[in-house]
Amino acid sequence: MKIAMIGHKRIPSREGGVEIVVEQLSKRLVRLGCDVTAYNRSGSHVSGSEFSHEAQNELCGIKIKTVKTPQSKALNAFVYSFFATVKALFGKYDVIHYHAEGPAAMCFIPKLFGIRTVVTIHGLDWQRSKWGGFATKYLKFGEKVAAKHADEIIVLSHAVQEYFKNTYGRETVYIPNGIEPPEPEGSAVIEEKYGIEKNKYILYLGRIVPEKGIHYLMDAYADIKCDMPLVIAGGSSHSQEYFNSLKARANGKNIIFTDFVEGKVLKSLYSNAYIYVLPSDLEGMPISLLEAMSYSNCCLTSDIPECTEVCGKNAVYFKKSNVQSLKEKLEELINNPQEVQKYKNGACDYILSKYNWNSVAQKTLELYKGE
Repeated sequence: MKIAMIGHKRIPSREGGVEIVVEQLSKRLVRLGCDVTAYNRSGSHVSGSEFSHEAQNELCGIKIKTVKTPQSKALNAFVYSFFATVKALFGKYDVIHYHAEGPAAMCFIPKLFGIRTVVTIHGLDWQRSKWGGFATKYLKFGEKVAAKHADEIIVLSHAVQEYFKNTYGRETVYIPNGIEPPEPEGSAVIEEKYGIEKNKYILYLGRIVPEKGIHYLMDAYADIKCDMPLVIAGGSSHSQEYFNSLKARANGKNIIFTDFVEGKVLKSLYSNAYIYVLPSDLEGMPISLLEAMSYSNCCLTSDIPECTEVCGKNAVYFKKSNVQSLKEKLEELINNPQEVQKYKNGACDYILSKYNWNSVAQKTLELYKGE
């Protein structure tokens, strides 16, 4: 079966959850005997050109084609997804799989040529505050096009599944993301790089964008007595102004910004944190939360459905957008290491048993075939 992937920025990359999903799903589809082509966008890594990888034509059996794309935030997704779709029309694909609401606006075009289309909604992107007026309207338009024209829609949470049913009367298929087994890393690399020690720092790791609620975490942290530094790991994603405001807010406090991380540094940060905090207002299905649990972290998250669905009873929750609630839960965990260890002990086994990329790939392939 020939499959085209459209919607990610580029693979291999950790620029966002979509990129991780496309890479991991595509690798496993190749192992299942599929012929997979990923249409990458041209340009640099969103966190800076120093994090860009050299362009490739192939990755673990995945064919890679690069589509020239303008760097304008407003036009990027539109131009890329249009030209990627046009290129894909000549590829004799059985299925074109669109990822995210913006690129999904083009899913009606392959339908005109009798090509089966599948759309994965990675979250309700139009709700994200980083987008301006035009981009927000375009993302909402993409969502409507997907609801009307896609042969199948994959959602990552039951909350989004309910949204599509209530808003469009559209049935969707729930296939959550998977997670790879962890590769634990000692603390030497982060001790040398940031001066932080095992079990002696609080970690946020993810994109630095407003909907992740990092400002709540910083305000709560500033209001408690704690010797442990707060480590904020990640790069901006079309949100440099927000990133700068956080750095200004952190002035004089025990807060470390690492910028974008990958490889050994990322693994070491996950492996050695005292607790991991995800204070999001909005999520699709947070890959970083799955990763944090796979590295046996005690996780403290906002009580949005997309987080509580992932963790169940295996994490600690605070009221969304509520700094006081977050502060109280932080203090409880800082003052109760035995409770933290209890959550750490069960996290990895729980998350690996619940979310499996091989299962995701098999279910997705069945959907491609209409089974």
